[in-house]
Amino acid sequence: MFDKENFKENLKANRAVYITAISILLAMILIVAAVVATNRNQHGTPSVTEKPGTTSTTPSTNKPITNDPTQDVIGKLPTFSLPVAGKLSAVHDSELQVFSPTMNDYRVHLGVDILANEGDPVLAVADGTVMQIWEDVRMGQCIAVKHNGDAVSIYKNVSAELPAGIIEGATVRAGQQIASVGSTAMVEIAEEPHLHFEMTVGGLSVDPLEYFANGDVETLRKDTAYEQNAETDK
Repeated sequence: MFDKENFKENLKANRAVYITAISILLAMILIVAAVVATNRNQHGTPSVTEKPGTTSTTPSTNKPITNDPTQDVIGKLPTFSLPVAGKLSAVHDSELQVFSPTMNDYRVHLGVDILANEGDPVLAVADGTVMQIWEDVRMGQCIAVKHNGDAVSIYKNVSAELPAGIIEGATVRAGQQIASVGSTAMVEIAEEPHLHFEMTVGGLSVDPLEYFANGDVETLRKDTAYEQNAETDK
């Protein structure tokens, strides 16, 4: 038979045990929390705000991020002027092969040809430093000038005799004469006197006409002064 009074006494005794166990568990939780907090304060917790002089691993959003390696290069390029007064006779084309009267074959043309009178001044297209002067078996006397923006202007088929002071390492100014139109290029000797002019930007061959002002390019396409001089020389 169920003893109601005995059940109540057992329940009271067990309740005391439960309360004691819960109190001990809560006390242990509080102790553990206190220990963790103490250790965190001693070793320091990484903060989003970095102290002066430290390096954050979070990328800065103040500057635009670009994957275009030429963007910065192009932004530093100088203004380019024409290397010689004359008439455009051959354009730059790295894919389409054009006929070479001298070699009697077809080949790509990495540059532009500007017809001019032999001996006409060849000018630096921008401020820069004479990077190299060399004699090329095919293209004759050549000069390379390095400019800002990782650009290089290259003058080929110039005369063997250069103006005083034009040596490797010399500083030149835009419009300064660095050579004269010659006929030293063996692969183009069958053509009229002209300057073969090339450009590279970032180490890549480019079309020089894209870097001159539109007005300058127009003068190359219809240079009546050169044509008149050529008729006079005949």
